[in-house]
Amino acid sequence: MKRKIIKIDEEKCNGCGLCIPDCPEGALQIIDNKARLVSDLFCDGLGACLGTCPEGAISVEEREAEPYDERKVMENIVKQGPNVIKAHLDHLSEHNETEFLKQAKDYLAEKGIETPREEKKHTPCACPGSALKDMRDKKPAPPQNSEKLESTLQNWPVQLGLLSPYAPYLKNADLLVSADCVPFAYADFHRRFLQGKIMLTFCPKLDHTIEEYIEKLTAIFKEQNIKSVTVLHMEVPCCSGTLRIVEEALKSAGKVIPIKDYTISISGEII
Repeated sequence: MKRKIIKIDEEKCNGCGLCIPDCPEGALQIIDNKARLVSDLFCDGLGACLGTCPEGAISVEEREAEPYDERKVMENIVKQGPNVIKAHLDHLSEHNETEFLKQAKDYLAEKGIETPREEKKHTPCACPGSALKDMRDKKPAPPQNSEKLESTLQNWPVQLGLLSPYAPYLKNADLLVSADCVPFAYADFHRRFLQGKIMLTFCPKLDHTIEEYIEKLTAIFKEQNIKSVTVLHMEVPCCSGTLRIVEEALKSAGKVIPIKDYTISISGEII
């Protein structure tokens, strides 16, 4: 199966590292003064790193990438030298991919290549989006007045995978595209963001139908006269893909529609 994945032109790359913070899955590292994709496994192909490369060294290509084959990846990894080999093993270890890590070490042993010094141990906080945070000591919200709060939701379903691009409420709509976790983190979600908008929601990290989401959003932008788009996502790196999905769909649809992008902190504030 073919899927989109990033490609780095080493001749253009100057090793500035500006792409590293914008890689949602932590698949990029600077090694030997060049940006490297250290593991295909964690590149979602959305290209969150594209816009920050000043040299235009990063692009998205479509190639065979599934099912994942650790041996094929290692064939490419070993050509790039011991530093890249170690970075790849560290990457697998950090994400607790023990089976792929064993396959990688077995491949090195078969080829007579020395395994780099022991890689980093896996910790639950290797992925910033999964890092544990205990917020029980957070100050309680001020008491609400006696007035009953009303929902401002205007459409159902809200999950993008269930929504029809031809739903009548999408005509001339102002869209609110929100990552799944935002309404739980931002207390004033209905009044501040949802009121007067049609809502679509999904998770850019855990959902496995990203290409289908892009296709559905493309259809919505083509078939409906969407007036504006508001995008909400959490501060964790993997959530930035929410905006990228919308941008990719707009590009595919050939439409220019105003986008307001908001980042919500884990503590529930607009960043």
